[in-house]
Amino acid sequence: MTTRRGLFVAPFDALADPRVVGDLAASAEAAGWDGFFLWDHLQYGDRVEAIADVWTCCASVAMRTERLLFGPMVTPLARRRPQVLARQAASLAVLSGGRFVLGLGLGDDGLGEFSAFGDETDPRVRGRMLDEGLEVLSALLSGDPVDHDGPHYAARDVRFRPAATVPVWLAGRFGNRAPARRAARYDGFFVIGLDGPEDLDEVTADLGRHDPGPGFDVVLDLRPEQDPAPWLDRGASWVLTRIGPFDLDLADVRRIVEAGPGDSDAGLRQPAG
Repeated sequence: MTTRRGLFVAPFDALADPRVVGDLAASAEAAGWDGFFLWDHLQYGDRVEAIADVWTCCASVAMRTERLLFGPMVTPLARRRPQVLARQAASLAVLSGGRFVLGLGLGDDGLGEFSAFGDETDPRVRGRMLDEGLEVLSALLSGDPVDHDGPHYAARDVRFRPAATVPVWLAGRFGNRAPARRAARYDGFFVIGLDGPEDLDEVTADLGRHDPGPGFDVVLDLRPEQDPAPWLDRGASWVLTRIGPFDLDLADVRRIVEAGPGDSDAGLRQPAG
């Protein structure tokens, strides 16, 4: 299996401009990267001042590139209405010629991102909202008639067109079995918090127990200073290089992007987010 390489970019501060994000994505495509994925946050603590909207940034990436896969990584579905998300995802799939990937997860309230806006803070409730929201979202994207009336969401006698094929990657922390089980029902698992390449053996074994479908993606991210070589050929289909979240310098970011996946440690030194 060939491992694809992508960028995992926080559109914060120096990058909090969809025009800058589009420029970086165009440079990434020219430099040989395979994907360009964007963090989705409304706030990120005191060290981050400016944040760009992920959907506007995704549209900019779609318009500036022809080959890259891209998308939000990840969107807390419980903070979104699945019917609005379905319209956004379908439109971005059309705009990009089918290159849009939808990353979804629980999110967390460690920085007050949910509580500050009155959103659901209980992760167990958000888990139930995620499962139900995925059901509604998938049904709406299919283009088939949908009639759903659940504890969190309703979609009564509706049908969305255009239908769209949108891969869904679910995120979860290493060692937590529920996210892997959930992800195996969809198209990929973005696993967070791996300590070393050997942890991938446990991830792939756990996923194997849930029988994911063909073409299922296992995705991880590394800091720019981490050598990707030991992580390749260990069961991951994507290894992303993380850019952010703090003290971003545009010149340093450009050096990493333009160096390409063969030399992704060329200039940025960031702490883990």
